[in-house]
Amino acid sequence: MDLTQGTHQVKTARSKKMMLWFGIGGLIMSFAGLISAFIVSSKQRLHEDWLVDFQLPNGFFISLVLILLSSLTFILGKRALQQNKMQQVTIWLLVTLGLGIGFVYSQFVGFGEIIEMGYNFTGPTSNITMSYIYVIAVLHITHVIAGLVCLIVVIYNHFKQKYNSNNMLGFELAANFWHFVDMLWLVLFLFLYFFRYII
Repeated sequence: MDLTQGTHQVKTARSKKMMLWFGIGGLIMSFAGLISAFIVSSKQRLHEDWLVDFQLPNGFFISLVLILLSSLTFILGKRALQQNKMQQVTIWLLVTLGLGIGFVYSQFVGFGEIIEMGYNFTGPTSNITMSYIYVIAVLHITHVIAGLVCLIVVIYNHFKQKYNSNNMLGFELAANFWHFVDMLWLVLFLFLYFFRYII
């Protein structure tokens, strides 16, 4: 495919999408590094202070359901936009926003549960296993918050009638990033949940 072909609008859209995927690639490598550090630390400290029977808090389970549902509602919003059903787009975008806020809230509920278990991020009541979980979850939350900011911008532009079936670039970029952070949490959750069974 010749990337120099197409109208200015097509080339602009192509370059913005490519930049987004480069950014996502960088984030994937960052989280892969954290997971690698988690695995190496577990092997090195397995017989010292590594928790082998830790339980993920219930808030993390709830957040998983909420963020997966938010991906579905964003897809429904995009489908409605492709059909120029603007009222439905509004509904699905607002539901997605609500689910995203619910995700962040449930994550903090999960942190509260971890603290109730007796594990803080630092200090005498900290533990290296839980410290890794804190870092991974908080880093992911920051990206979800970035996704929420993008979503708010999309909602604002939608109310300004910027998007339609022929002009969806901003909507698609935000949706792709949102789906990425959703799938990222699914991968991280499954890793943290099942890792204790394989060490």
